[in-house]
Amino acid sequence: MSAAPSSSPLPATTTQELAPGGVSELDFSCRLPLLVFFISAAIWLIIGSLLALVASLKFHNPNFLADSPWLTYGRAHPAATNSVLYGFCLQAGFGVALWLLARLGRAPLAHRWLVTIGAMFWNLGVTVGVPGILAGDGTGFENLEMPGYAALLAFLGYLLIGIWGVVTFHRRRERQLFVSQWFLFTALFWFPWIYSTANLLLISFPVRGVAQSVIGWWYSQNLQGVWLTLVGLAAIFYFVPKLTNRELHSHYLALLAYWLLLLFAGWGGIPNTAPVPAWMPTMSTIVSVLILVPVIAVGLNVYQTLGRFKVFQTTTPALSFILVGVAAFILAALFDALGRLFDVNQVLHLTWFRPGITQLQSYGYFAMVMFGAMYYIMPQLIGIEFPAPKLVRAHFWVATAGVVLSFLPLTLAGVIQALKLQEPTIPFSEIIKSSLVFLRIGTVGDLLLLTGHALLLYNLAGLTTRFYRARALAAYEEVTADLFKTAGAKT
Repeated sequence: MSAAPSSSPLPATTTQELAPGGVSELDFSCRLPLLVFFISAAIWLIIGSLLALVASLKFHNPNFLADSPWLTYGRAHPAATNSVLYGFCLQAGFGVALWLLARLGRAPLAHRWLVTIGAMFWNLGVTVGVPGILAGDGTGFENLEMPGYAALLAFLGYLLIGIWGVVTFHRRRERQLFVSQWFLFTALFWFPWIYSTANLLLISFPVRGVAQSVIGWWYSQNLQGVWLTLVGLAAIFYFVPKLTNRELHSHYLALLAYWLLLLFAGWGGIPNTAPVPAWMPTMSTIVSVLILVPVIAVGLNVYQTLGRFKVFQTTTPALSFILVGVAAFILAALFDALGRLFDVNQVLHLTWFRPGITQLQSYGYFAMVMFGAMYYIMPQLIGIEFPAPKLVRAHFWVATAGVVLSFLPLTLAGVIQALKLQEPTIPFSEIIKSSLVFLRIGTVGDLLLLTGHALLLYNLAGLTTRFYRARALAAYEEVTADLFKTAGAKT
């Protein structure tokens, strides 16, 4: 790889041949697989939201669907988590990564049909895995609950996706690298390493004892703290300069964040009270604080890139989503570090505080960045704009409110629980009851998120339907015109 990355996203060359429909050759090569990725991701997001809503309602209405063993909290919650992680987050990440690799390298996506088949295999794996969890066949490992047979299907799909992503990177016509390509190329290799390792050591050939918990924590941290961060930052460093029409402030700060992220982020995730050698949770706490260095580097780089850009006056919907994602990225790292430093009695991680941070990291950061990227990329793929821009704006405001109402109540409930757990005179049942009001507010947040996801699917499906309907009508008119000409010639 070139050692001199560019400081700004390279625009698509104006000498590219146009594919049918007036879009560039690069966008045409990505169209089919990305439509599968994005629309499937939106569908899985709604499925995950419905399951999350069921799980949320059970906390303050235990009789809700109590007669259905498939929808108990112990099954609905992991099914919701895996639907969002594997159905939405990774699929949206794959689509955005492939488009960026093609766009920045100025090379068409290699073997788009095989990538599309890979996307279908991935969806088949998730389609088999989520019902498997609901049926009680989950593995019991956090963020890796899908059964082994489903994981195998998903992994085969990823091989088709990842291999041709690497080939696309290798065939790039622009040899100079932009910083986003460093993040994406690393992510292409990071996921198969952690996913295959976790499945082999936890499911296929399970290790014994507490080593299972350590590997489970390691996998969750590397999936959410490293892979999602790599792909999300790659999108941020491309779209912020692109949408503001400014150069990235410093590619050196971006590369500093890249190397420190790889050095520190994968070591976190182990609770302070874990029954493991003391150096493991200590190291986890240390890296949770050190990770603030690359986070500050990212925030400073984005802030300086924006400069005097009038955010509140000229921000597009795509940029609005991405900037909220940047803010959530910084807040999640800050809350995580503060929670570990000030958790003197080591009870905070036993409360709702940790799920709140996870929600802010995986949804407030990554999902919001992916929404912005998808809303920018889809018109590029198809060559037409969204027919109802107000619905895109509506999705932004609903999603932002949903993030606040799902993250903030959980973290506040966690802090209150931690304070009360230190008082031996307070019954545990009273501590649980004190969280109900926050959980009810969180349910409102889940409803807002579900509404936003429905708007996302409507926007994406509506744009796609409009495009293919226009193509079908054009093809029909062309065929019937030839028939009428033939009939006229005979007469």
